[in-house]
Amino acid sequence: MMSVLIIAEFQPTSLQIKVFSPIRVACVGDSITAITGYPSDLQKLLGANYIVGNFGHSGATVELNTWCPYMNQSEFEEALEFQPEIVVIMLGTNDDHSWAIPYNESFEYDYTALITSFQQLDNSPRIWLVKPPPIFNNSLGLSNTYFSENIIPQIQDVANKLNLTTIDVYSAFGNHADYFADGVHPNSQGAELIANEVYNAIKSPDNQNQAPSVFAIQIARARSKYISKYLDNGN
Repeated sequence: MMSVLIIAEFQPTSLQIKVFSPIRVACVGDSITAITGYPSDLQKLLGANYIVGNFGHSGATVELNTWCPYMNQSEFEEALEFQPEIVVIMLGTNDDHSWAIPYNESFEYDYTALITSFQQLDNSPRIWLVKPPPIFNNSLGLSNTYFSENIIPQIQDVANKLNLTTIDVYSAFGNHADYFADGVHPNSQGAELIANEVYNAIKSPDNQNQAPSVFAIQIARARSKYISKYLDNGN
């Protein structure tokens, strides 16, 4: 349930009602989102003015022809129902699996379809695409060479075509294999690194200058709904 802070200000001639609703952030992704704890770390960094939702699904892919497309999972529907003002999407690692590579031709098309689903929400959320962490161990059937030469560039291509900003977590990890539990899934240090990169993107001065166009609409809608209910109750 969404929490709402209501503040009543008494003036000599009127009662002013202000409604503030925390900004909703949807973290969309695979197991790197679902189990590493980075969304929780992001919540701590952003503070009480934000609500961060973890909508990661382990094994999820961008591509729709695999056995586990993100758009076919319940977390996808839950993320849409969350009505986020900010969407952070970090997918693509599982599309690097050897069994997923044959379907790679549809990666950009399918990623665009996923992103468009969020863009069509009534509150027009801001969307960031994250370039996932590098792969330091191929025991899970993953190849960092293919990942860096094919998946990462395609994520950037989609961002360019849709005029979206990317968060380069891939480069931020550098050679820190010690930030991973198994060479693929970040440990607590890696999760903190991801959270910091996402936090810096959300809170950067450039993005803050553009933010009111989204956040002001969200607050205005919440205020309007509350005041209508307030008046309908005869208060």
